[in-house]
Amino acid sequence: MIVSPYQSLVLVLEREQSDQNPGCMRELLNILPPISPSMTTSQRKIEHLQICADKPVEAHIPAGFDDIHLIHCALPEIDKDDIDLSTELFNKRLDAPLLIASMTGGHPDTYKINRTLALAAEHLGIGIGVGSQRAAIEDQKHEETFRVVRDSAPNAFVYANIGVVQLAEIGIAGVEHAIEMIDADAIAIHLNFLQEAVQPEGCTHASGCLSAIKEVCDAISVPVIAKETGAGISRETAVALVDAGVAAIDVGGAGGTSWAGVEYYRAVSSGDTMSEHLGRLFWDWGIPTAVSLAECSGCGVPIIATGGVRTGIDIAKSLALGASLAGTALPLVAPAMEGVDAVIDRLSRMIAELEIAMFLCGCADLSDLKTIPVVTCGMVREMLDANTRV
Repeated sequence: MIVSPYQSLVLVLEREQSDQNPGCMRELLNILPPISPSMTTSQRKIEHLQICADKPVEAHIPAGFDDIHLIHCALPEIDKDDIDLSTELFNKRLDAPLLIASMTGGHPDTYKINRTLALAAEHLGIGIGVGSQRAAIEDQKHEETFRVVRDSAPNAFVYANIGVVQLAEIGIAGVEHAIEMIDADAIAIHLNFLQEAVQPEGCTHASGCLSAIKEVCDAISVPVIAKETGAGISRETAVALVDAGVAAIDVGGAGGTSWAGVEYYRAVSSGDTMSEHLGRLFWDWGIPTAVSLAECSGCGVPIIATGGVRTGIDIAKSLALGASLAGTALPLVAPAMEGVDAVIDRLSRMIAELEIAMFLCGCADLSDLKTIPVVTCGMVREMLDANTRV
């Protein structure tokens, strides 16, 4: 079983306590919190889900969509019923340019949630990603909480998910296991160093990650998606990732769920004042989603818009900025706890909103949407103008 660097430290100190300096080691152990169930990967997963369901975890800064304006077409010259929302990602058809973004898995209580989300994805003909599969790689008893996604969505585009910091631990064999676990069409390697930095159990060993990503891209047979988790991706990073071989980039911009904010609530609950401070301070760290989309467009691979995507208008604006499709997660947490119909209703609303936005812009299909004029103002324009590379 893989253990975190924190757990390794505690285990070493426990062994050393019986050696030459028992008093010193005892003092160090006394100032470290004990390894508890809340620090296991599986338990963290359910804690994260509960916090996202119960607490206000969104960033306090906007994703930037309010600063993006689409030009209204008073004479669309198309019939709304004839609009085609379909697209393809890695030769897999989707009925709309929408993904249920990576959310959960790895704890028994997440099985029903993933099944509900997958059934909705299958019904609507859209894609779905699973949460980090680290817990299942560490303990195979959790595999069913991920496998249920493919079982429930046999025809959907499904992508696997593992953290970049886990690549050194699990190697190519672990990545391939994550893919095989859910018969994935692709795998996301998530980049979550903001969360890792404020999380007490977090891993901040970032050296060599780009090389590890390249090794994965060269070794496996399915496409690799590089995925941020709420802090956005700059153009330089996007170019480096494409050069390493990634087949798509999920910008995961600031303005949606703040994982520093999620860790803040965990810290408050556990009495960890340092992590509480860090979570509060870095709550709004990152590149807003709309800015990140503008930065990453034109990199030569499909761009996925996540981070504060809440409406079909947000999806339309994302595609107009250069995205190939968009994903949403947090708005589906509460519906997923209600049932399949609630998730379908929430996603169907977004799809209907997208269709109307396209109609009002005179766009018969997604290729039209990607060529319409866009007016950028406010914070997004200021950030792009301040960046001499844009």
